[in-house]
Amino acid sequence: MGILYIVPTPVGNMEDMTLRAIRILKEVDLVLAEDTRTSGVLLKHFDIRNQLLSHHKFNEHGTSAGIVSRLLGGQNVALISDAGTPGISDPGFFLVREAVKAGIEVQCLPGATAFVPALVSSGLPCDRFAFEGFLPQKKGRQTKLQSLATEERTMIFYESPYRVVKTLQQFAEVCGEERQVSVCREISKVHEESVRGTLAEVIAHFKEHEPKGEFVIVLAGYNKAEKKE
Repeated sequence: MGILYIVPTPVGNMEDMTLRAIRILKEVDLVLAEDTRTSGVLLKHFDIRNQLLSHHKFNEHGTSAGIVSRLLGGQNVALISDAGTPGISDPGFFLVREAVKAGIEVQCLPGATAFVPALVSSGLPCDRFAFEGFLPQKKGRQTKLQSLATEERTMIFYESPYRVVKTLQQFAEVCGEERQVSVCREISKVHEESVRGTLAEVIAHFKEHEPKGEFVIVLAGYNKAEKKE
């Protein structure tokens, strides 16, 4: 029986790729990629010459059964996403669940993921936190925001540059403008930047400076001492 390897890939700087990740991607029988074009660039950079098969959120339900069959037949398979650790706001969970159901060994390599450096560098408490990923865009969004207003743990969100100001404004509406926040963009890339302060201050910053790149929002948890709005 084969092993399913979950392999993190760099979110920005190619030097964040681990030696173990490179070795595994060279040794497995098959590499599953969210986007074969994106991953093809990564593999070429590290001189990894292996078979790539497309595995993304639109086809994972259809392809997982065949992959599980390969694993049961003794092939070793590695799963990568476009950037970061598969399964964290990326495809991967469904395949891992099916592999575990089939009794296949699943190994997730430690490595790059966007939210951890954003959280640790935020200056906000990181001993307990809630990872929320992307908020619902429409249905259920307001209900979700209201439910998080009194969450006491530090909260982490992913957001696109097109919605980051709107999302921060909605946080201010439900949490108050004085709630502390750290907004990190382009993690591990040339133009990496963290903007910290109150929601009001950070909103003002991004109204003056057009948001560019991929964003991680780290929002302080509710403090029981805060005056309720």
